[in-house]
Amino acid sequence: MGQIQSDEDKEVELAEIQPLYTKFMRVCPSGALHLHEFRKIFGVQSTSEDEALYMETLFKSFDTNRDDVIDFMEFVAAVHLVLRGKLEDRLKWSFKVYDRDDNGKLDRQEVKRVIKVICQLKKNHIHMTPSDICDRIFEILDENNDGQISLSEFMEGAQKDAWIMDLLKLDTNARGWFRENWGEKSFQ
Repeated sequence: MGQIQSDEDKEVELAEIQPLYTKFMRVCPSGALHLHEFRKIFGVQSTSEDEALYMETLFKSFDTNRDDVIDFMEFVAAVHLVLRGKLEDRLKWSFKVYDRDDNGKLDRQEVKRVIKVICQLKKNHIHMTPSDICDRIFEILDENNDGQISLSEFMEGAQKDAWIMDLLKLDTNARGWFRENWGEKSFQ
């Protein structure tokens, strides 16, 4: 048990880097992916203020050196996280995206903002209001009932409940999108 290596546990191979670099440079000839290009390649037109803020938050989460561009190394790290990152790492990244004020705790407003955007992106696949979803998340995750969700509550709660996990890990089909649009058969 636990000896089988899943796609999520594999590292991005060196042989996969060259075609990825070629495609990256075709899309971003300057070698830098800017926010407007990031929105464009993910097909998000930012039709709402919430969606625009969400895309900006995602972008900044991958811009590790805070220079307002995603360079190739940051892009590879993002691809690895999205396609092969361990569940724990993806949940920590998701928490960081939710935690807009970067205080290490999630309040209802932060959670509701992200849930609202996820509902917009997933269109008709969620049959609850963002407020109802937020209430359910807090009911399940906020173990000490302090009105905030800590990283440990987030991590533990997400792994206990499949519905919560699906919402919290921010998977708006990034894996499928990447495979379809970047044509990397080796990532499948």
